[in-house]
Amino acid sequence: MSSGNKYIFFSDLDDTLLTTKKEVSPKTYEALKAFTDRGNIFVICTGRGLDSALKVQKKYGLEFPNSFIAAYNGCQIYDCDKKETIFKVGLELSTVKEIFTMADEYGVYVHTYSDEYILTSKDDEEIQDYRSKVSTPVLFCPDPTEHLDGPPCKVICIELHDHEKQERFRIDVNKKYGDILDTMYSSPYYLELIPKGFGKGTAVHELAKHLNIPIENTIAAGDAENDNSMLIEAGLGIAMLNAQESTLACADVVTQTDCDHDGLVPFLLRT
Repeated sequence: MSSGNKYIFFSDLDDTLLTTKKEVSPKTYEALKAFTDRGNIFVICTGRGLDSALKVQKKYGLEFPNSFIAAYNGCQIYDCDKKETIFKVGLELSTVKEIFTMADEYGVYVHTYSDEYILTSKDDEEIQDYRSKVSTPVLFCPDPTEHLDGPPCKVICIELHDHEKQERFRIDVNKKYGDILDTMYSSPYYLELIPKGFGKGTAVHELAKHLNIPIENTIAAGDAENDNSMLIEAGLGIAMLNAQESTLACADVVTQTDCDHDGLVPFLLRT
């Protein structure tokens, strides 16, 4: 049966649905509830891992009926009602191991994820900063790949002080592994590494197909480079007023106010 009269709203979390204080404002929450009460579908589409996204969903009461989470930049899609993963892709373990070795040579921090833990070999400023925003537990280990049961959805490089060093690392990663992975920034400090050809745009396409909803009935909102593919893929791509320049260029429309001033509310209320 067609679901052509329904809309799917794919929303990034940080600096999009969430304010800079990592909260959902009352006005945005009420608009989102009204959107889902009309039978529409809400999807958290984030670079965060599934564990972190589920905690945000629970903390702010975003557990609306028929909701989904597209975690790890769309590389894992989770049906919240059925509590099951319906789509997942990952990086080969050998590649992940090589990237960790390469990161050590560059002196940059990286980590990856199991179903339960952030996996890293370094306890430094970068992981402490990351953990101030994400409550997923950390497992420190010399070789993180030894604690993976299968290909992880992503690796993240964090550099708080020397962006030029991080960018050199990115360029070298692209040269060596550009045929099997993509790199993109989710913030000025977070460099995301995911399987080639996948991303948040994949989540838009796959979930619309799964739910039999026309792509023109999909809406996506974001603020950073890792959101660009979903803004391009969706029927309506919304960039936040506070978005990066590359994201603004990918959007169909830009919000009139930023993430701290309920920029998404007008779009939720009119759909």
